[in-house]
Amino acid sequence: MDRKELAEFLRRRRETLRPRDVGLVEGPRRRTQGLRREEVAQLAGMSTDYYARLEQQRGPQPSVQIATALARALRLTPDERDHLFGLVGHNAPVRFQRSDHVSPALMRVLERLNDDTPALVLTDMADTLAMNPLATALLGDQTRHTGLARSAYYRWFTDPAERLVYPEEDHERHGRAQAARLRVALTAGSDVSRATRILAELQEHSPEFVRVWDLQEVAQRYGDSKTIVHPDLGRIEVDAQVLFTENRAQTLVVLTARPGTESHGKLELLSVIGHQQLTH
Repeated sequence: MDRKELAEFLRRRRETLRPRDVGLVEGPRRRTQGLRREEVAQLAGMSTDYYARLEQQRGPQPSVQIATALARALRLTPDERDHLFGLVGHNAPVRFQRSDHVSPALMRVLERLNDDTPALVLTDMADTLAMNPLATALLGDQTRHTGLARSAYYRWFTDPAERLVYPEEDHERHGRAQAARLRVALTAGSDVSRATRILAELQEHSPEFVRVWDLQEVAQRYGDSKTIVHPDLGRIEVDAQVLFTENRAQTLVVLTARPGTESHGKLELLSVIGHQQLTH
């Protein structure tokens, strides 16, 4: 049981909720940011004193039943719930199994995608296992890394070259996403020991990581809109769609641009020129 992290996580999650989010009435003189401790205790069916001691790092180890009740009271996502279970010292539901061998099902999909569609296969540790040629031309060869640097979680905070792929104004959002996904891997991932090593290294060497890690965000997000900065073609706007294996150990990420847009034309051009250096 990690009492310090548990206390901080509970407090942060409590502060993000408003009474109306959980069906409670918000009075006009309310001064507390988020829910009060007694409100969380009420929603979880426990005493206020017991909950307060958890936030004060003085409480006993919660049972599985209490951890479940807290997750429900705080409206935690599945990723956040699994993280909570890890903090209190209980096994979260197994959702991952580690393997560096690309899932045959994902590989079949990857091989059948059109030549103008970038796609890559990632693990829950953000290791890139496979890329099609257009993904390599767009993002560079992400399969070449070794050691802790295989993980994009680690590279984002330690390798300046990793950030060249995204515009500077998006760096904060990407950094927070990397930290949030590492938190999932730390408590419910396929290689918790490796996630722990990455965490220790980043906490020692990256003040930026320490800052975003203290936000206590937990999420496993892949599917969203991104802006990719290509060294020759400039900004390319893409949407990321994902396909998980059944055990969620690996993810196929497919990047597409809206037809008729400038970004779509750039992807079509990139599929023709590949790695060739453009003549300006």
